Amino acid sequence: MNPSEQIDQLIAGLKDWRAETLAGIRKTILAADPDIVEEWKWMGSPVWCLDGNIVVGNAHKDKVKLTFFHGASLPDPDKLFNNGFGGKVWRAIDILEGDKLDEGALKDLVRAAIDYNRAKKKKKARAGARAKVQK
Repeated sequence: MNPSEQIDQLIAGLKDWRAETLAGIRKTILAADPDIVEEWKWMGSPVWCLDGNIVVGNAHKDKVKLTFFHGASLPDPDKLFNNGFGGKVWRAIDILEGDKLDEGALKDLVRAAIDYNRAKKKKKARAGARAKVQK
Protein backbone atom coordinates (compact mmCIF):
# COMPACT_ATOMS: atom_id res chain seq x y z
CA MET A 1 0.00 0.00 0.00
CA ASN A 2 1.24 3.50 -0.76
CA PRO A 3 1.12 6.25 1.91
CA SER A 4 -2.09 7.84 0.58
CA GLU A 5 -3.84 4.46 0.72
CA GLN A 6 -2.58 3.93 4.26
CA ILE A 7 -4.00 7.31 5.28
CA ASP A 8 -7.30 6.41 3.58
CA GLN A 9 -7.33 3.18 5.60
CA LEU A 10 -6.56 5.02 8.85
CA ILE A 11 -9.43 7.46 8.28
CA ALA A 12 -11.83 4.66 7.32
CA GLY A 13 -10.95 2.84 10.54
CA LEU A 14 -11.96 5.78 12.70
CA LYS A 15 -15.62 5.31 13.51
CA ASP A 16 -16.39 8.66 15.11
CA TRP A 17 -15.94 12.42 14.64
CA ARG A 18 -12.17 12.00 14.29
CA ALA A 19 -12.58 10.44 10.81
CA GLU A 20 -14.37 13.47 9.38
CA THR A 21 -12.00 15.84 11.18
CA LEU A 22 -8.83 14.14 9.94
CA ALA A 23 -10.24 13.84 6.41
CA GLY A 24 -11.08 17.56 6.36
CA ILE A 25 -7.66 18.51 7.72
CA ARG A 26 -6.00 16.32 5.09
CA LYS A 27 -7.99 18.01 2.32
CA THR A 28 -7.04 21.46 3.62
CA ILE A 29 -3.35 20.60 3.92
CA LEU A 30 -3.23 19.16 0.40
CA ALA A 31 -5.05 22.24 -0.95
CA ALA A 32 -2.35 24.53 0.47
CA ASP A 33 0.15 23.51 -2.24
CA PRO A 34 -0.23 21.03 -5.12
CA ASP A 35 3.30 19.67 -4.55
CA ILE A 36 2.67 18.43 -1.01
CA VAL A 37 3.46 14.73 -0.68
CA GLU A 38 1.83 12.33 1.74
CA GLU A 39 4.06 9.95 3.63
CA TRP A 40 3.49 7.23 6.22
CA LYS A 41 6.09 7.29 8.97
CA TRP A 42 6.83 6.04 12.43
CA MET A 43 4.75 2.88 12.11
CA GLY A 44 1.43 4.57 11.51
CA SER A 45 1.48 8.34 11.25
CA PRO A 46 0.38 10.39 8.25
CA VAL A 47 2.97 13.04 7.45
CA TRP A 48 2.68 15.80 4.88
CA CYS A 49 5.94 16.96 3.30
CA LEU A 50 7.34 19.47 0.85
CA ASP A 51 11.05 20.21 0.88
CA GLY A 52 11.04 18.50 4.28
CA ASN A 53 8.48 17.46 6.85
CA ILE A 54 5.64 19.92 7.41
CA VAL A 55 3.13 18.35 9.77
CA VAL A 56 2.17 14.98 11.24
CA GLY A 57 -1.45 14.15 12.03
CA ASN A 58 -2.52 11.70 14.70
CA ALA A 59 -5.94 10.60 15.88
CA HIS A 60 -5.82 10.10 19.63
CA LYS A 61 -8.64 8.79 21.81
CA ASP A 62 -10.07 12.25 22.53
CA LYS A 63 -8.55 14.52 19.87
CA VAL A 64 -6.89 14.90 16.51
CA LYS A 65 -3.40 16.34 16.90
CA LEU A 66 -1.46 18.20 14.23
CA THR A 67 2.19 18.62 15.09
CA PHE A 68 4.20 21.07 12.99
CA PHE A 69 7.85 20.05 12.89
CA HIS A 70 9.17 23.61 13.03
CA GLY A 71 6.13 25.26 14.55
CA ALA A 72 8.12 27.36 17.00
CA SER A 73 9.69 29.14 14.01
CA LEU A 74 6.40 29.82 12.20
CA PRO A 75 4.20 32.89 12.38
CA ASP A 76 0.82 32.05 13.91
CA PRO A 77 -1.22 35.25 13.70
CA ASP A 78 -4.49 33.32 13.95
CA LYS A 79 -3.36 31.57 17.15
CA LEU A 80 -3.99 28.03 15.89
CA PHE A 81 -1.25 26.50 18.03
CA ASN A 82 -2.59 25.45 21.41
CA ASN A 83 0.00 22.90 22.54
CA GLY A 84 3.75 22.35 22.63
CA PHE A 85 4.78 25.78 23.85
CA GLY A 86 7.37 24.29 26.20
CA GLY A 87 9.50 22.99 23.34
CA LYS A 88 11.97 24.89 21.22
CA VAL A 89 11.06 23.38 17.84
CA TRP A 90 7.62 21.89 17.37
CA ARG A 91 4.14 23.27 18.04
CA ALA A 92 0.82 21.47 17.88
CA ILE A 93 -2.85 22.03 17.31
CA ASP A 94 -5.15 19.80 19.38
CA ILE A 95 -8.62 19.55 17.84
CA LEU A 96 -11.32 18.27 20.18
CA GLU A 97 -14.79 17.04 19.26
CA GLY A 98 -16.89 20.00 18.16
CA ASP A 99 -13.92 22.31 17.50
CA LYS A 100 -13.94 24.21 14.22
CA LEU A 101 -10.55 24.78 12.61
CA ASP A 102 -10.15 27.85 10.38
CA GLU A 103 -9.23 26.31 7.01
CA GLY A 104 -7.72 29.51 5.64
CA ALA A 105 -5.53 29.93 8.72
CA LEU A 106 -4.43 26.28 8.49
CA LYS A 107 -3.49 26.73 4.82
CA ASP A 108 -1.50 29.84 5.75
CA LEU A 109 0.31 27.91 8.48
CA VAL A 110 1.11 25.05 6.08
CA ARG A 111 2.43 27.54 3.52
CA ALA A 112 4.57 29.20 6.19
CA ALA A 113 6.01 25.76 7.03
CA ILE A 114 6.81 25.18 3.36
CA ASP A 115 8.52 28.57 3.16
CA TYR A 116 10.51 27.68 6.28
CA ASN A 117 11.59 24.35 4.76
CA ARG A 118 12.63 26.03 1.52
CA ALA A 119 14.61 28.73 3.29
CA LYS A 120 16.35 26.11 5.40
CA LYS A 121 17.15 24.07 2.29
CA LYS A 122 18.60 27.15 0.49
CA LYS A 123 20.69 28.07 3.52
CA LYS A 124 22.07 24.54 3.69
CA ALA A 125 22.86 24.57 -0.04
CA ARG A 126 24.70 27.92 0.28
CA ALA A 127 26.70 26.62 3.25
CA GLY A 128 27.62 23.50 1.26
CA ALA A 129 28.69 25.58 -1.72
CA ARG A 130 30.88 27.80 0.48
CA ALA A 131 32.51 24.76 2.07
CA LYS A 132 33.23 23.34 -1.38
CA VAL A 133 34.84 26.62 -2.51
CA GLN A 134 37.06 26.75 0.59
CA LYS A 135 38.52 23.30 -0.08
